Amino acid sequence: MSQIPEIDIYETQKRMAEGSLLIDVREQNEYDELHIPGSILLPLSELQERYSELPKDKPLIMQCRSGGRSGRATEFLLANGYEDVVNMAGGILAWSAADLETE
Repeated sequence: MSQIPEIDIYETQKRMAEGSLLIDVREQNEYDELHIPGSILLPLSELQERYSELPKDKPLIMQCRSGGRSGRATEFLLANGYEDVVNMAGGILAWSAADLETE
């Protein structure tokens, strides 16, 4: 398996400010409990059916609770023709631990 491209939470903030989309692949109940402002929910359980809803012309950052599910989502999208996709290492746990904004 090739290395999945990853960025940290601070690079995520920077890239979001520059127009990257943050895709949260956790389930609806997890998202409702806590999420990163501006993130878009697309659960990993629905990704195979719905991934075509994601734009191919914008950089995508995949995010979950700790980085596992979003890593699988990143790998799936890269295998299905998406080129500018990275995984946010550490997920929302790392984001929250750094006291960054959540909703």
